[in-house]
Amino acid sequence: MMYPFMTLNDETEIVHSDMNEDGTVKVYVETPDEKDGFHHMTCYLPSYEITENHGYSSQELNYFLDIIKSTAHLIMEFAKEGGFENASGF
Repeated sequence: MMYPFMTLNDETEIVHSDMNEDGTVKVYVETPDEKDGFHHMTCYLPSYEITENHGYSSQELNYFLDIIKSTAHLIMEFAKEGGFENASGF
């Protein structure tokens, strides 16, 4: 299951999976694009390994990776608890 985490001003969506048995969490970033439909990337925590990139420049990848790194502690916690809504008690 994928859980919403963050929506940026340019409509980029960042979502994450549940925590896997091996302690990894899949983070998926997707941005609408008029020409290509969507640009997207997949990154795994805690290693920050990018396994897929479609349409993002190196600069954009680094930007999104910076966001993921600065919020990884929250993503990992939410992934353990079944997303933000379960972790926050809402």
